[in-house]
Amino acid sequence: MDKTILSGNEAFARGAFEAGVKVASAYPGTPSTEILENIAHHYPSIDSSWAPNEKVSLEVAIGACFGGARALCTMKHVGVNVAADPLFTLSYTGVRGGLVLIVADDPELHSSQNEQDSRHYARFAKVPMFEPSDSEEARAFTRLAFEASEQFDTPVMVRSTTRISHSKSIVYPQAPVENLPAPSLVRDPAKLVMLPGNARKRHYFVEERLANMAEWSCSQSFNRIEEGRGDVGVITAGVAYQYAKEVLPEAHVLKLGLVHPLPKQLIREFAARCKTLYVIEELDPFIEEQVRAMGIEVHGKDLLSVCGELTPGRVAAGLFKQEIPEGFTPTETLPQRPPNMCPGCPHRGVFYELNRLKAYVTGDIGCYTLGFMPPLSAMDTCVCMGASIGNATGISKVLPPEEQKKVVAVIGDSTFLHTGINGLIDMVYNGSTATLIILDNSTTGMTGRQDHPGTGYSLKGDPSYQVDLEGLCRSVGVKHVYTIDPYGLEETRELIKREMERPEVSVIITRRACMLHKRDLIQRKPPLFVDADKCTACKACLKLGCPAIKWNPTAGTKGQAEIDKLICVGCEVCMQVCKFGAFGVCDEK
Repeated sequence: MDKTILSGNEAFARGAFEAGVKVASAYPGTPSTEILENIAHHYPSIDSSWAPNEKVSLEVAIGACFGGARALCTMKHVGVNVAADPLFTLSYTGVRGGLVLIVADDPELHSSQNEQDSRHYARFAKVPMFEPSDSEEARAFTRLAFEASEQFDTPVMVRSTTRISHSKSIVYPQAPVENLPAPSLVRDPAKLVMLPGNARKRHYFVEERLANMAEWSCSQSFNRIEEGRGDVGVITAGVAYQYAKEVLPEAHVLKLGLVHPLPKQLIREFAARCKTLYVIEELDPFIEEQVRAMGIEVHGKDLLSVCGELTPGRVAAGLFKQEIPEGFTPTETLPQRPPNMCPGCPHRGVFYELNRLKAYVTGDIGCYTLGFMPPLSAMDTCVCMGASIGNATGISKVLPPEEQKKVVAVIGDSTFLHTGINGLIDMVYNGSTATLIILDNSTTGMTGRQDHPGTGYSLKGDPSYQVDLEGLCRSVGVKHVYTIDPYGLEETRELIKREMERPEVSVIITRRACMLHKRDLIQRKPPLFVDADKCTACKACLKLGCPAIKWNPTAGTKGQAEIDKLICVGCEVCMQVCKFGAFGVCDEK
């Protein structure tokens, strides 16, 4: 095909295919998830798989590249924190086959717990980083990154953002490369075994490599000067380039495709031609600070925020105090629609009971983080993947015995396998008294219902070994492991209450599949209704926060609860909450 329209993530997948990638590994994380999913669905020649976490996924890719194959690893920005350990040493070892790490940042925190800027990781680890500004560059830069990886003996990072990953633009697919070297075992311990004696020598190589790449990039087309008119210049990269072109259509533009190392000689030549120079970049002043360190006067974060995404409107307002309308402006005030657990979510009842028990809940990353939201209001901490268990251990260490009983950690099945196992080992090893609840909904729900080692299926949908969570917990020394259906509120409450009183580690596994599970594991039930004659307007059912339960203030004398039958899944949790028997099951006929 001559051209097509692809999202950035689809284009990254295409670029990997064109580059001759043999192995691709990842842990799902928005906004990077669809890269591996597209590889699995459209490019079967690539061995693609979900790993338990980002560190493992990068180590899988490293192994493939040490075998002489081109390998891809993808993750969201916070995933690099998990993968940083092997990444920094990989910078020293270098590669055999090309290795590319695509990292998707999330300015504006659309689905993340922080706004970290991954360009700092490239600088810190001393590896190059490309940054595409549209889907075509996502394809082309991925392919280019593998070439640069092998040319300079380095892993290469490619930075995306939510807007690049999820927006679509025209792409010009190319034929895949041919005649790549066949993978093979080649022993080279001086290069690949990073004992101090070897690593000291490789450090000199890394510094020389960066200097060579900076010089090389000055003459490459991915770093280009776009001539304009006047004496205003802009240095920019990534999606910010699109905004700069829209707001400053006549300015001279130095568009950077390689954001680390910077082409400093090219920057000096460009700056010398401009009376006024702007650096337009999202998040941190990564480019700006380095340009200032070169002695070049420039405007950047003195006018533009370091927080959130840029948009054409925000750029215009920052640079020129101009107001540019952005998107649709409603004529009426719309109600707030905060994120919420789905109707029938198996986590809802657990958090409802944790609230009633006044537990101090250390939370984790997943759909269940919404247990923090009113009216459930049953989460007190949330830091990163797997932190709930360690947090619970640490908090319980400093509390008196009666307070210790209140501490409960919650974590999803996928997150437990990602980073929670180590925390549980620590709980047992160091005698924690906290209670752990593993919320097992048989999927990685928050990022789009992906599989993981506990589901029994691989990325490609092939049957695989299913981790036995109960057996795993017992194997690390947990004596008290219980499994329960969270739809049974009384049983769930009594079990949690009992285990909170236990002065040693216990694990409760609440097991019921996600309502949106892609394998449709849910038994369909008819929706419920509210019997108007029995509803006393006590509003107890509203404390569940179920989207299917509405309040009609004009019904009856005090108002009444109502059920939206279009979204009610018949889980009957609300029926257990109501003390007056006002909820009934609709006649399926």
